[in-house]
Amino acid sequence: VPVMIIDTEMEVPKPWVMASMIQELGTEEGMDKIFGLSDEDGEKKKLALTGYIPPPLPKISAPGAGSIVSMMMGSVAAPDQNPQDGSEELNKLRVQGEKLQIEIAELAQPGTSIIDKKDSRTIGKIVSTPAPGTTVLLAQMRLDRLGLLGSEHKWSRTNKILMGESNKEYRFLPFLPLWWPDIDPATGKEKEVVVGE
Repeated sequence: VPVMIIDTEMEVPKPWVMASMIQELGTEEGMDKIFGLSDEDGEKKKLALTGYIPPPLPKISAPGAGSIVSMMMGSVAAPDQNPQDGSEELNKLRVQGEKLQIEIAELAQPGTSIIDKKDSRTIGKIVSTPAPGTTVLLAQMRLDRLGLLGSEHKWSRTNKILMGESNKEYRFLPFLPLWWPDIDPATGKEKEVVVGE
C-alpha cells in the first residue's frame, strides 16, 4: 500500500481527515456528518449520495499524491515567482520538508518495521524507499490496521508510528491507488463483481 509519512506536527490533509471520520463514525453516520446539510429549521438534509459508499481510505493517483506532498513541503510558487523567493513561513515549511525527506530517506529502508505507538505492535514493513523528493513509500501493511477489513482496528488521522529503531514519532497516511479493487472485509480479498445476466 502506498503510504505518505509526515511529522506529527504537520496538518493532516483533508482527504485523510474525511477518511478518518468515516472510519470512526461508520459509513452512514460518517457520510451524514461530513456531507449532511441543515436547512433553516436545523433539520438535516441528505445529499443525493444514495448507494455511494466511499472507500475507507483516499483513492489517489501517483501525480495527485505528489501534488499533496509538494504543497505540504512548501514547494509551491506562482508561475512567475522564483520558488526560493517565498514568504518567511513558506521558506520555513520548505526547510522542515527537506529535513523530513532526509530523515525518512535514511529510516525507510526495505524491511524496516512500522510500529504502532499505541500498542507497540508491528503493523507493516517497508517494501521500497521513498520516491525521490517525497515521503511516499510502499509498505506491506496489515489491512485490519488500515480499516479495510471492518475489524475493531480503524485507521486514525491522529496515529503515531515508529520506524525501525528510531524513537521519533511520525504519522502515516495510507492511500489507495486508483486501480485498487474493493476489498471484502470478511476475507481480505477482492470483492467478486457480479455481472447482470
